[in-house]
Amino acid sequence: MSNKHGSARAALKTRATIFAALGDETRLSIVASLVDGKARSISHLTVGTNLTRQAVTKHLRVLEGAGVVRCVRVGRESQFELEPKPIDDVQKYLKQVSKQWDHALARLKALVEEQ
Repeated sequence: MSNKHGSARAALKTRATIFAALGDETRLSIVASLVDGKARSISHLTVGTNLTRQAVTKHLRVLEGAGVVRCVRVGRESQFELEPKPIDDVQKYLKQVSKQWDHALARLKALVEEQ
């Protein structure tokens, strides 16, 4: 396996982990509450939900494992904040895939219109 192939495969695996982490309604809600860039405690993230602190903690660990959030210590309290780089990388990837589909559909349209 070439190094280029290995790094492309690793990037694909990273993206798949991010998509899996974001593929849950609760985790998307947590990410949405962190989009403003402010770190929040677990108790703050449970306000207005039917979730326990344990459930929110479990979801935060999945997001943290995917690199989407990071834990910061503020005194004795753990707070979580959004890590935007992985989401930016996934967004760029989706734009690239979208362009590829646009080109494929344009080629198909041209082929159909030729006939």
